[in-house]
Amino acid sequence: MDKKTMMIIGGIAAVLVVVGCALAFMGGSHDEDPTHLTVAAHSNIKEPEAGFSPLVGWGCGHQNYNPLVQSCLFKTDKNGSIVPDLATGYSISGDGKTWTVNVRDDVKFSDNSTFDAEDVAFTFNTAKTTESELDLTNIANVTAVNKTTVKFDLVEPRSTFIYDLRYVGIVPSDSYDNTTYGENPIGTGPYVLDHWDKGQQAIFKINDNYYDQKPYFTQITLLFPEEATWLELAKSGDVDVVPVATSALNQTVDGYQFVEKSAGRAQGISFPYQNDTGETWNGTVKIGNNVTADKAIREALNVGVNRQTMCDDIFAGHASPEYTSVDTRAYANPDAKVKDGDVAQAKQILADGGWNDTDGDGIVEKDGVKASFDLYYPPDYLDRQSLATVFAEQAKDIGIEVNLVGADWDTIYNNMYSSAAVMQQTSPDPYKSIYQQYHSKDADGFYMNPGLYNNTASDKLMDDAMHSSDLNAANTLWSQSALANGGGWGPAGDAPFAWLVNYDYNYFIKDGIDIGQQPDGLGNDILINICEWTRTNSTAN
Repeated sequence: MDKKTMMIIGGIAAVLVVVGCALAFMGGSHDEDPTHLTVAAHSNIKEPEAGFSPLVGWGCGHQNYNPLVQSCLFKTDKNGSIVPDLATGYSISGDGKTWTVNVRDDVKFSDNSTFDAEDVAFTFNTAKTTESELDLTNIANVTAVNKTTVKFDLVEPRSTFIYDLRYVGIVPSDSYDNTTYGENPIGTGPYVLDHWDKGQQAIFKINDNYYDQKPYFTQITLLFPEEATWLELAKSGDVDVVPVATSALNQTVDGYQFVEKSAGRAQGISFPYQNDTGETWNGTVKIGNNVTADKAIREALNVGVNRQTMCDDIFAGHASPEYTSVDTRAYANPDAKVKDGDVAQAKQILADGGWNDTDGDGIVEKDGVKASFDLYYPPDYLDRQSLATVFAEQAKDIGIEVNLVGADWDTIYNNMYSSAAVMQQTSPDPYKSIYQQYHSKDADGFYMNPGLYNNTASDKLMDDAMHSSDLNAANTLWSQSALANGGGWGPAGDAPFAWLVNYDYNYFIKDGIDIGQQPDGLGNDILINICEWTRTNSTAN
């Protein structure tokens, strides 16, 4: 037996061990109760190390995940609109700096304590000082005016603040203890945490105090498996909802339906926008890259790569070409796109920019600098690894050398100002998907705007969008910022990124489970409307 064969057998054995452990924690037996649901969490939803507290990230911000135990002031309906949940309505002051939110008076937490505006004020005042995934630094203060009215004073107007009110679960002010809450969360959501086997699963049971539509499923078992085990979990037949890995997109599993959901999951490549002048951040992190700082390089890559080929070859068609990172959002700018897959045009752009292959090795040079740069990617994600590989292959066809470097996120962050990196963007909030991504800033060790892109005209439009009190007017300004005075952050402008694909979220969902009508563009949160889910065939458990 050769070494390669031994490694393959070893890998398969490891997968089976992990699957076996996961199923063992489920009790080692087939759950016959049709009202029990077992869900394998997507790899983008990591097990919360600090527990199930919204104040340290659970269910909010980067995760965009239904917190189950907690509910929020607002929620997303089946049409994708943000509508009241714990809130009953809101108003905004004329200067846009004060948001007043009215809340329900008929809600109790799972421990029978009464919910009121004090809990909202406590949650947001605490969350802005903790390590929540959301950036709440624009909140100056939150005050409970009375039992049903809470006032948010902002540092400056922000048209996107409704998204912050949408994604922070409310915790009880009287009993919250940051040292114990994560493992013993109390909330107003449809479920309570029954127990948590760290590293394996969390089991949630129905919250008898829940104020809204009672869910059909009285118990949810949430597993936190490695991506390599997903397919085996589905084949086991004991897991009702299982994400589909890139390697299994062409497969079917008996007894399961293949469900594809859009989430605006844009994946692409960030380019260092600054030249290498010897500057560093924090004395250690290098800034700048003399290859990617040249617009001809960035433009040629955006025009020369074939995004549809990537969608077909890597994602088996379960993706669509992506150009701006927000193609599917209400604030997209179709004029900011470019026509891609044109290798001849890409080579002409390089030649016009002074890049030519002078030594005949297939890679162009300019002023003695070879068109070569490193591209970092997280190897734990097969989709991003595959995307990096195909991007490098296509770049070589137009005369640009891309050196692949698989690394952990700490290493990627330390190299993002001087090397390209595979990035992903899924947030529906334009503050995160546009402002943080493209508004100019100094190096700070935070990965938003990794290339340190800056454009004064684009900045102005983004600032105007942020300060607008009219969401529709703000959307127009966000759109315009992608293509401003011949520049802007779109590929037809300054092209600080090469966004490549919009990769859908795919799941194996057991036959007989009806997941209701879900909003488009949020498929990363498969449980977003869990209260509408049913098992239509109670024998198909």
